[in-house]
Amino acid sequence: MVKLSGVIITYNEEKKIERCLQSLINVTDEIVVVDSFSTDKTEEICKKYNVKFVSQKFLGYVEQKNFAITQASHDYIVSLDGDEALSPELQKSLLKLKSNWTLDGYSANRFNNFCGQWIKHSDWYPDRKMRFFKKGKGEWKGINPHDSFKLYNPKSSAKLKGDILHWNYATYQEFNLKTDKFSSISAQSYYELGKKAPVWKILLNPTWAFLKSYIIRLGFLDGLNGFVICVQTANITFLKYTKLREIILKHKTS
Repeated sequence: MVKLSGVIITYNEEKKIERCLQSLINVTDEIVVVDSFSTDKTEEICKKYNVKFVSQKFLGYVEQKNFAITQASHDYIVSLDGDEALSPELQKSLLKLKSNWTLDGYSANRFNNFCGQWIKHSDWYPDRKMRFFKKGKGEWKGINPHDSFKLYNPKSSAKLKGDILHWNYATYQEFNLKTDKFSSISAQSYYELGKKAPVWKILLNPTWAFLKSYIIRLGFLDGLNGFVICVQTANITFLKYTKLREIILKHKTS
């Protein structure tokens, strides 16, 4: 039977971290929390659960998660964010997997809770995530803040039953603030990769993002919140490219 390390990165997650920890304690053999110097009660709550608590300056979403893996004592990893938790069905799947782990990695659907409503459509479900893997068989990649774990051998994987439960935004205001923050991070990451922001992308990409999530992926079935999510999906795309264009022009003039 393999031993599992639950690995979490955190920053000011006092409202959500306990759910995450409670879902891991009966599944994992160790819990590692890599915290970016939280100023709330995150550390105090974590230490009630006898976790390995590591303080680390935030390196970027991708970089921080790769660092967190290095802090785990065991070779088999369960990776969650502080605002996520394993559903009861997924906990059972992982307990069974411990005695029969044969592949490099396993994924599960992520089920997102937005303003008190579980979202069943648009780009938000099924939101499949690779979160259960063996050390050395892959790494976190992506353009910050959009990280994803990539196996070196994608064929050596399977999907588990159960969901990763994700409480992402409790209010519309929080959603708006995070949209502004994440679009700025994305724009800077795009600039560093040498990406461009022509006018046609600013016009067409947000339009396509809305139509895809609201019509093709049935976001309209989630009612008002489905509409809000799909509008914001378009908005973050629009902001990302307009901010990228602003950065490019700023560097040209300087």
